[in-house]
Amino acid sequence: MEIITIIKDHFPEIAAIYRQGLETGNATFETTVPTWIDWDNSKLKHSRLAAVVNDTVVGWAALSAISSRCVYGGVAEVSIYVSNSHKGKGIGKALLSKLIEESEANGIWTLQSGMFPENEATIALHKSAGFHIIGYREKIGKMGNTWRDTIMMERRSKTTGIE
Repeated sequence: MEIITIIKDHFPEIAAIYRQGLETGNATFETTVPTWIDWDNSKLKHSRLAAVVNDTVVGWAALSAISSRCVYGGVAEVSIYVSNSHKGKGIGKALLSKLIEESEANGIWTLQSGMFPENEATIALHKSAGFHIIGYREKIGKMGNTWRDTIMMERRSKTTGIE
């Protein structure tokens, strides 16, 4: 496995992996896969990573700004997805580890992530990377007619933004 920087040509594979996440019903509140333009505009320009095995993207990770206010310029939200055929093989752990490294190199001091409580693998992945649960959001949004809760997790850098 190799972890590389995402380019536009990777987007069809990224979109397919994202679609797999949508189909679980436990990955995101989103209901459709974005276009490249929407995806590109919603992610920070740095720290866009693809895990590649045999020339195929099998997972990806990227960051989104949490606010346009400059005081939150070092805080970003994590998106991480692994293809169904590569879950449980350490892809997510490798991506998240590299994402943390890249984020700190780009001045990010806090990473946050929201997930459904049912997504136990994602919670465990984040805990293994030093994230901790900071809150529980009860009935924060609806999927169809069903209210869903989320767990909020964050990781504070020990090297960036500590001065």
